[in-house]
Amino acid sequence: MKPGTPVLRSTRLLDQVRERIRYLHYSLQTEKAYLYWVRFFIRWHGRGGVMQHPREMGAAEVEAFLTMLATERQVSASTHNQALSALLFLYREVLGMDLPWLDGINRPTQKRRIPSVLTREEVASMFQFLEGELALLAKLLYGTGMRLMEGLRLRIKDVDFDRQVIIVREAKGGKDRVVMLPRSLAPALHEQLLRARAVWGADRQAQRGGVETPHALEQKYPKVGQTWAWFWLFPSPSFSVDPRSGVERRHHLFEERLQRAIKKAVTQAGICKPVSVHTLRHSFATHLLQAGTDIRTVQELLGHSDVSTTMIYTHVLKMAAGATASPLDALCTKGSAA
Repeated sequence: MKPGTPVLRSTRLLDQVRERIRYLHYSLQTEKAYLYWVRFFIRWHGRGGVMQHPREMGAAEVEAFLTMLATERQVSASTHNQALSALLFLYREVLGMDLPWLDGINRPTQKRRIPSVLTREEVASMFQFLEGELALLAKLLYGTGMRLMEGLRLRIKDVDFDRQVIIVREAKGGKDRVVMLPRSLAPALHEQLLRARAVWGADRQAQRGGVETPHALEQKYPKVGQTWAWFWLFPSPSFSVDPRSGVERRHHLFEERLQRAIKKAVTQAGICKPVSVHTLRHSFATHLLQAGTDIRTVQELLGHSDVSTTMIYTHVLKMAAGATASPLDALCTKGSAA
């Protein structure tokens, strides 16, 4: 076993994967994805009736599985990479097998696509068909460049009206960052705080359990999840069972609520572009660059580790600007002049 790998308590492989993921504080989405691919990998190789433990398999089996995904399933490069990451995690982190062939498996190159971006007029048109807290959330995502889950996971303590900033905690890559608090949203955010305060007060009155807190913080500070500072800015109207702890508690708004609302609003606004919630983030970055904001500043606001990731929006700007004239236009101009 690889030195430094902790001893796993469970004897069942999938439970060991789950235990190791939680030990490393990976997200619930990553946990679900990795468990799916490990289970799929084992079952696919056992389709002939003979189940093999991953310890008994090696490079040939991993490559055969990945080849099947690419040729038969025709999965995208991102899905292919996710499956490979899950298998590398299984062998290295769970089984403690740091084998030479693991480094020899090639990852498919992910093609960089130019993102779909809305114009300012299209954004304004779409907002007209959103209502209530979903409209506020959508405007907040566009006004700050936050990802959907970053906005949904905001706590009361993360909104600083005095400094006009919002602190995004444990974003992609486990990093914190600071984004602007749009001044135009301050009144609506104050109203949202009052609504959230009423929900929090009702929970305390009913002696409900507190909200989820990260990294077992409640073990160190009992009942910290019941404090106002840690309450959700966008609390769910109902309770749900935490899939990890099994505790019934109030979660933040379900992400699909905004996704469905955006899809409906885009149709009502007559926008003929592929639009998702993430399009608001793309539009935020593009509109900042159009306004002359330095690309390094945009990089920090988006939380990109490398400026090359942010550079994709410069290609969008070239498309939007239409600065280069087509030779056909020059030809037509000469023809009309003659």
